[in-house]
Amino acid sequence: MKLDAKLAANVGVLTAVSIVLTRFFGVIVPIAGANALRLSFGEAPIMLAGVLFGPAGGALAGVAADLVGFLINSFGGPYHPGLTLSMGLTGLIPGLLLHSKRNELTVLQVGLIVLLTDLITGVLLNTLWLSQMFGEGFFELLGMRLVARLLTVPLYTVTVYWASRAYRFYLAGGSR
Repeated sequence: MKLDAKLAANVGVLTAVSIVLTRFFGVIVPIAGANALRLSFGEAPIMLAGVLFGPAGGALAGVAADLVGFLINSFGGPYHPGLTLSMGLTGLIPGLLLHSKRNELTVLQVGLIVLLTDLITGVLLNTLWLSQMFGEGFFELLGMRLVARLLTVPLYTVTVYWASRAYRFYLAGGSR
């Protein structure tokens, strides 16, 4: 990945959108007394960064969004480097699996990669990090986090698919 001004600006915009969606429009749902479930749509722009700009662009957007976002609004919790790793992977995985196909993506491809990414990062890893942070059992937190995915996975899929098509349309000069 060659970091030029256009790439930096595009990844920066998606990072900023992620921060706003996560830190200002996210909702915290307590589980077993811990703030272990945040409903937000901040992961979608990170996945989109991976799809459009490759694994390095997606990982950079994820790490930057987590670090800057934590400084803006920590939601009262401590910093955990595992959560930063998860956000980096949230951009890296779609970038590895979809970036080379970004010009001919199907909804099914995007949906499967969103599901895979969200299961690895949002469900497994983040549940592990939150159980460490709050001293709650992994399986106590897992149930509600899985239920939340019924909402987020379809919305992330539609967002990433349509935004990638819109970006491709924009790059083509507004014509097909």
